[in-house]
Amino acid sequence: MIKKGITIVVLMVMMFACSSSDGDGDNKTKDNFDRQTMLINWADNIIIPVFQDLNTQLDALVTAKNTFVATPNQTNLEAFRLAWLNAYKVWQYAEMFNIGKAEATNYVYQMNVYPTTVADIEANIANGTYDLTHANNNDAVGFPALDYLLYGVASGDAAILNVYTTNANASGYKTYVSDLVNQMKSQTQAVLTDWTSGYRTTFVNSTTNTATSATNKLANDFIYYYEKGVRANKVGIPAGVFSTTPLPEKVEGYYNKNVSKILILESMNAVQNFFNGKAYNDAGTTGASFKTYLDYLNIAKGGTDLSTLINNQLNLARTKIQDLNANFSSQINTDNTKMTLAYDELQKAVVLFKVDMVQAFNISVDYIDADGD
Repeated sequence: MIKKGITIVVLMVMMFACSSSDGDGDNKTKDNFDRQTMLINWADNIIIPVFQDLNTQLDALVTAKNTFVATPNQTNLEAFRLAWLNAYKVWQYAEMFNIGKAEATNYVYQMNVYPTTVADIEANIANGTYDLTHANNNDAVGFPALDYLLYGVASGDAAILNVYTTNANASGYKTYVSDLVNQMKSQTQAVLTDWTSGYRTTFVNSTTNTATSATNKLANDFIYYYEKGVRANKVGIPAGVFSTTPLPEKVEGYYNKNVSKILILESMNAVQNFFNGKAYNDAGTTGASFKTYLDYLNIAKGGTDLSTLINNQLNLARTKIQDLNANFSSQINTDNTKMTLAYDELQKAVVLFKVDMVQAFNISVDYIDADGD
């Protein structure tokens, strides 16, 4: 009877321990940092303004597309391309916010999966029937698909214009590029509307420290964007860091050939501005952020504030990127060492974010790292 009583007590203790550590209960140590002020700054000064700007740029892209489809000439092609690039640059600020409607609708994967799969695009156009929202078409839509359709569908501008004018299936190409842009606009409008019609309230009131709370989810989205979207996709994968040989065909903006550097520099600004809590429409204005959170906790590493170390490392990585050719494919083919050096500096910030920062916030990383870094 005594042994049985002891066993019951032990089991009860074990069950209590499990229930205190499992699930999404509010059982993590509270640090008293005002998370809601940070969430409000993120929502009102960064996230919603980003999606508003992206939506505006996509309005311009729709207009440029409509003009080009009606009259496919060189002037309208150039205007279409410029609108594509303007929207693509803003996208670099939006991609990290894979939360709410964006997460529910697979939005990120519909907008910027690269390299695009030419065979899928051409098959869709040839068939004339397609569901662009289907996961199988993630690599045949969005900005990378437009990159191909505006720059790579033929060799030289004259031949590209012929695809949309004298080609036997010119109408099919015009319909596809039109459907593609319209989908990008409608999906972005849906995400923006979700934020402004209710999700913002849910977001700013999600102040607990749980796996599904706003701060924890967005911290993971932020780190994932930096580690995978920036470090790996834009530099590491095409430079061959994760393969036996370089893969220059996997760079962002492959068909344009001159925007890879532009886009990654925009993404670096997006990462650093968000970390520091800078307002999207006024970089001179800052609010509560990961930086102020770390400073509040007085987190240091090697005698230096962790927030300072992070900013210094991002600045160092940016200098390595600025040394690269505007055409990353060309850079890889001529001097890939510069690409791998840029990768190395980007990787150092991953450790600061993914280990030191999340430990300080008592947040768990919610995605599996499978690239061996």
